[in-house]
Amino acid sequence: MNDWIVLGATSVLCLAVKLLGHFAPERWFAHPRLQRVNALIPISLLSALVMSEAFVVKTRVVIDHRAAGVAVAFAALLAKLPFPVVVASAAVTSALVVHFH
Repeated sequence: MNDWIVLGATSVLCLAVKLLGHFAPERWFAHPRLQRVNALIPISLLSALVMSEAFVVKTRVVIDHRAAGVAVAFAALLAKLPFPVVVASAAVTSALVVHFH
C-alpha cells in the first residue's frame, strides 16, 4: 500500500511542477544566464547516469569491463568519430574484455 501512496504523491507533485512551469512568466525563462544553465542540465544528468551505470553495482564502486568500454567511447568521442562508431567500439571493447578476462 505504501508504494501506491508514494507513486500517487510523486505523480501529483510532477503534475504540479509542470503546471507551475506553464504559469511562470516567460521573462523568467528568457534570462541568458538561465538559458545557459538549462543547456547544461541534460549533459550533466546524462554524464551522471553513464558514470553510475559504468562504475556502480548495487552499492559498490567497481572497475570492470564496462570501464574499458567507457574509456574507449571517450577516446572515440575525442577523436570525433560518428556516434554509431563510438557506441559500437565501446560495446566491442567491453565484450572483448569479458571474453578474454
